[in-house]
Amino acid sequence: MKAAVITFPGSNCDRDLAVAFEAAGAEVTRVWHKDAALPPGTDVVGLPGGFSFGDYLRCGAIAARSPIASAVVAHARKGGYVLGVCNGFQVLVETGLLPGVLMRNAGLKFICKPVALEVASADSAFTQGYAKGATAIIPIAHHDGNYQADAETLALLEGEDRVAFRYVENPNGSQHSIAGILSENRRVLGMMPHPERAVSAQHGGTDGSALFQGVMGALALT
Repeated sequence: MKAAVITFPGSNCDRDLAVAFEAAGAEVTRVWHKDAALPPGTDVVGLPGGFSFGDYLRCGAIAARSPIASAVVAHARKGGYVLGVCNGFQVLVETGLLPGVLMRNAGLKFICKPVALEVASADSAFTQGYAKGATAIIPIAHHDGNYQADAETLALLEGEDRVAFRYVENPNGSQHSIAGILSENRRVLGMMPHPERAVSAQHGGTDGSALFQGVMGALALT
């Protein structure tokens, strides 16, 4: 199974994301934002956290218009898997692959701490390693993680079981306590918490491992 991890100017979690995919059994290629194509045979793309292009304009807005973003969108539209974490989630909503927006945290402060997440849906490659309703402890580190969408979009996400994770105690004001959402085909996941920072006992916990193992397991069956 082949994973491609994208690096933008200002990314700071790209190595962590690559290590997490490798630990789950993926062959990982690091891809620069100016590249126009993904490596041949790419199965899953990882968009990492950080502050792409300094978060100018809007978080993720410039990265979503980089050369590699077109290839990521095409990969997703062909049914490929994509994981966007933190700034990567912001990039996904800016590309239109996921609905809604990520706004400034309700408390107007950067938040960096482990949080408890409820697994709201286990019906995806990324979440199949968890039991629905289970709790996972995953770190967050963001200033603009407040998920907002109109009432119609929220009803659609809820009705189609596309809310992947919720905060047990909402740290940032996100509507419906949303921490992560899935695309319509369930192969694109955007989430603000950092599962790649919870895959080793040295991280203080391993609750993120099931996410990477889940998608690798799904790919092994295709």
